[in-house]
Amino acid sequence: MYQRIKLLALAAFVLLSACDNGKSEATAVTDKLQFVDPFIGTGFHGHTFPGAVVPHGRVQISPDTHLFGWEASSGYHYSDTTLYGFSHTHLSGTGIGDLGDVLFLPYTNSYEGEKPVASFDHANEEASPGYYKVLVQPWNIKAELSATERTAWHKYTYPGDGDASLMIDLAHVLQSDWGHHVLESHMSVVDEYTVEGYRRTKGWAEDDPVWFKCVFDQPIKTYVFDVDKKQAKDAEVKGKDVRLFISFGENISALNARVAISSVDALGAAQNMSELQGVKHIEQVVEQARNKWSDELNAIDIETEDRSVLVNFYTALYHSKIAPMVFTDTDGRYRGMDHKIHQSYGKGRYTIYSLWDVFRSWYPLMTIIEPERARTWAYDLVDHAEKGGLLPKWPLNANYTGTMVGYPANAILADAWSKGMIDSIPDQVLKAAINASVWQEEFNEKYKGTRGENVMPKHIYYKEELGYVPQDKVSESVSYGLEMAYYDWCVSQMASLNGETKIADYYAIKGNAYRNYYDETTGFMRGINVNGEWYGDFNPRFSDHERSEFVEGNSYQWTPFVPHAIEDFRELLGGKYNMGVWLDSLFTTSSVIEGENASADITGLIGQYAHGNEPSHHVPFMYQYTDRQWRTQEVIDTVLYHFYTPTPEGIIGNEDCGQMSAWYVLNAIGIYQLTPGTPELMIGRPVVDNARIKVKDGYFTINVHNNSKANKYVQRAELNGKELATNRFSFDALEPGGVLDIYMNESYK
Repeated sequence: MYQRIKLLALAAFVLLSACDNGKSEATAVTDKLQFVDPFIGTGFHGHTFPGAVVPHGRVQISPDTHLFGWEASSGYHYSDTTLYGFSHTHLSGTGIGDLGDVLFLPYTNSYEGEKPVASFDHANEEASPGYYKVLVQPWNIKAELSATERTAWHKYTYPGDGDASLMIDLAHVLQSDWGHHVLESHMSVVDEYTVEGYRRTKGWAEDDPVWFKCVFDQPIKTYVFDVDKKQAKDAEVKGKDVRLFISFGENISALNARVAISSVDALGAAQNMSELQGVKHIEQVVEQARNKWSDELNAIDIETEDRSVLVNFYTALYHSKIAPMVFTDTDGRYRGMDHKIHQSYGKGRYTIYSLWDVFRSWYPLMTIIEPERARTWAYDLVDHAEKGGLLPKWPLNANYTGTMVGYPANAILADAWSKGMIDSIPDQVLKAAINASVWQEEFNEKYKGTRGENVMPKHIYYKEELGYVPQDKVSESVSYGLEMAYYDWCVSQMASLNGETKIADYYAIKGNAYRNYYDETTGFMRGINVNGEWYGDFNPRFSDHERSEFVEGNSYQWTPFVPHAIEDFRELLGGKYNMGVWLDSLFTTSSVIEGENASADITGLIGQYAHGNEPSHHVPFMYQYTDRQWRTQEVIDTVLYHFYTPTPEGIIGNEDCGQMSAWYVLNAIGIYQLTPGTPELMIGRPVVDNARIKVKDGYFTINVHNNSKANKYVQRAELNGKELATNRFSFDALEPGGVLDIYMNESYK
């Protein structure tokens, strides 16, 4: 059995008496940290990591156990037993790997010319918010790790026999088989307690420099560098393949190392070390990290008798607060999208926005539980556009990666604007959104041959020239066409809020472009050629990863992507009844995916609905526009109880920087925003008995009456004592003192 988190005994719980509203006894959580299990998602394809991190911290000090292929995206996979070491930066839940900067590995005895390789087992591994511990074998070294925003603390307890040694590896990368490699690096032994260094890599990020400073609490006795496979004993070395092997001598029981990193320069790394000023031992760092996590997790209090729900919920909330990551140094400097150094003057600057994923659930959740940061992130995206020329799609350490579809930053900006968070420079925000939506040949040429080129792909050119994206000119045409129709609708919403009626009307028409891909003879979205004819043979189950009309899916999964025009789409299908029939077919048909090169992202299947990938996440709520609204609760019940479990395999697809987790958080408490850009929430199928959400200086409360696994249907709902006519209510209702009462029943009738 693996060892994960240690839950406190029942004394940590407060059992509430049954209320006269008929609700059963429930558990009120007093210490939420004990319900966070960082190992959830480290198995299957979740691609999370178990290491130490603080909320939105730049440093994620975590073990690297997996170097090659898809499962190496976070550097760790639960099936592994090899331990390469502990690196300082990681991605949470992505489908591509990068980072893995500055690897440390403790070992014993002197360097013999071979890089040491360690092993581990889960029986001697432990993780909790802000803390990670493992026994490094075969040397029986206890490694403990913790972090602040920009620093890591390492504590290595050696067994006492042999030299206490440490490798610092700047040649280490994740997914070298996918092209990630070191461009240049250097490292120097400054004095007997201090090591500094720098490396620049190319991978998912085209040009990614990082500086580090390390200070030990034990003096270095001897050291040797391995530089491009040659040994050197110089104090400073340069090369592409640089490792440092240090001996601290015998009779060293414990070694502590403080490490700070920066994407600005060596001075930035040195100044970032101030986060550990006055700290004398790792327990202080852990306590600070736990306090930060406790503050974040206290955003939502839930009550439930189901311990699995508690663990799933607070781990999901934890995962939703890892990315984006702060990108300023302590002095406010940061590397912009132009790769120049800028001063933030107190404004938050962040990196690692998985925009195509997170606009759907993660950002709507953040607008509820941390609106100030949500506002900051919206303006930060505009800063990305100001410095780099365009809004990003998936920015990674000041690099345009061009990953995924369309221009999803527009969805973030529209949602922020619809909720009153765009309160300055509205013209600049609107201009950035418009620029992202029209063909910019100069930008395309500037980034030609790099991932950045796909920030302005030819799909946008064809969309502007023809009104649709032809499948015989570019791949993934239908997915781009559908998503860009939604993003153009987002521009229309923003223009309307800014009083720009002509622009709003123009982009509203563009938002109808999804109709071009709907074939009424098949009832599906499908590819269209440049001559206006439908593309050849059609099979809605067929998937060909990166080579068909659809991104990471098929026509079954992409046809319902019309979050901004569901009522109009309903009419295309023939009305409420017919749309209900279509959705029933989606959820009940065979789950067989056809095609020899089918996308591995198609996971978590109910029929052809794929919860393991983001384009499907809104679909259960489309039933609210049909004659069978109760189906929403049936689908969500299945997803919440079967696709999220408190195990390493407990996330059914890539976690994607908080999106999969945010979907769970919202739906567990019974609410969801189907259309970012429209400030309206829907009621789904809550699995908690009560939720209190911190809003402003108070709480918004959700009471779930008669809740149980059998009672999964919403009978009725009341907002502040008034019965709702539909299962929808305004975002503005989330005010202190507000109460949503949801009454559940075992039958939808």
